[in-house]
Amino acid sequence: MPTKKRRLNVTLNKDTAIYLKKLAIRDDVPEATKAAQMIEIAMELEEDLYFSRIADERLLRTKKWISHEDFWSKVL
Repeated sequence: MPTKKRRLNVTLNKDTAIYLKKLAIRDDVPEATKAAQMIEIAMELEEDLYFSRIADERLLRTKKWISHEDFWSKVL
């Protein structure tokens, strides 16, 4: 049966395979589904780290700081 989802073959070490199986059983989902869910979470974390690094660089370049109260008094 054709599928629109992309397939990917992954070789896991023994401990990772056992852990993945236990997680899939715990969540009552197929191992492939659990692996896909975990990959999505990992990718979101990578994205967060990337944008965090950008924000940290911008903070280091910022020379002028204003207080929270000053900002909101000017905005409102």
